[in-house]
Amino acid sequence: MSQHKHNHSHQMSFDDPRRYALSKRCTWTSVFVNIALTIAQVVAGIFSHSQSLIADGVHSLSDLISDFLVLIAGYHSKTPADDDHPYGHGRIETAASLVLGAILVLTGVGIIYGAAIKLENIGDLPPVSSLALWTAGLALIAKEGLFRYMLNVGEQLRSPLLIANAWHARSDAASSLVVAVGIAANMMGFIYADSIAAILVGFMIVRMGLVFVWEAFQELIDAGLSFEEVASIRQTLMDTQGVQNVHELRTRKMAHRVLVDAHILVDSKISVSEGHSIAERARKRVIDTHESVNDVLVHVDTEDDAGFGEDVPMASPSREALLASLETVLEGMPAPDQVTFHYLAGKVEADVLMPYDALKTKAAITNANQLIADRLTNHVFFSEVRLAANLS
Repeated sequence: MSQHKHNHSHQMSFDDPRRYALSKRCTWTSVFVNIALTIAQVVAGIFSHSQSLIADGVHSLSDLISDFLVLIAGYHSKTPADDDHPYGHGRIETAASLVLGAILVLTGVGIIYGAAIKLENIGDLPPVSSLALWTAGLALIAKEGLFRYMLNVGEQLRSPLLIANAWHARSDAASSLVVAVGIAANMMGFIYADSIAAILVGFMIVRMGLVFVWEAFQELIDAGLSFEEVASIRQTLMDTQGVQNVHELRTRKMAHRVLVDAHILVDSKISVSEGHSIAERARKRVIDTHESVNDVLVHVDTEDDAGFGEDVPMASPSREALLASLETVLEGMPAPDQVTFHYLAGKVEADVLMPYDALKTKAAITNANQLIADRLTNHVFFSEVRLAANLS
């Protein structure tokens, strides 16, 4: 059995400087938009007496905090693999997504609590002016545009953090729509509508935060890909010439990367170099046909050891121990020119190439193999030893 692990880079790999530059530019755009929206919404909300607009401004402020988290995480996650982090620093993005989700949950709960308190004293609430409605409309347009821009960049870079931040912007756009409706209803005489809109915004923020927390948590505990994705990778391995079966396949995500571990079954009688070649082709096929897969670890097996269950054979003896035991089996015969061992089902098969002078005829080979078979009855190591003449 042997293991092969190789690095492979897509057109824009996780440590590509262009990736960091695009992520940074996208996030700074979001920073400037959210600074402007936070100031505009909070100030307009105060002067127009709109609680929901102020809540939406706080939502924009949480976006601003998340933007800085993205910048910090992006700066560190671009650092290439090192001795302490052999798989790179992509999990920093995951950790930042977890923090972002927690911030959203806390922000949403605070908004809900504040609006509920105001509803208890609804008779004291002043009417909302038209300034709030105009501000909410402008915020809706700005946030929807920001969402589309950030989602496009996030999908291009396959960055869960940027995509999460983009959907955060979409939740802001949806919340601004709710706020606009609530303000309009308030101006039509439904005084409580502004506070109800603020509560709805709070619930939207909490829901989005919980989604981010759950997804980041799943990644941190190494949850695998979906059944469909795993099945597709398995089929790609099975379609590789020389692969007889795939009896163990594990996947896990690390930010925008997918890591795959696979056990492939090959012919037990082929050479080590041929088994390595099959593993290389299988690895390359998976990486070339599955864009999200960045690294594949292929373990080559000569038998389906997954079928042993708990009855896994004991560790096989070393080549030195087998050669010493083989001397007893070949007692009275000349030293072999070459010996190849096959470790199968807890026993060992041996192909022995004898000198030309030792076995000159087919009858001699047949007689020698019969003698060997008699000596192997209940042998501790060998299940079969096959003799052949060296004709060169």
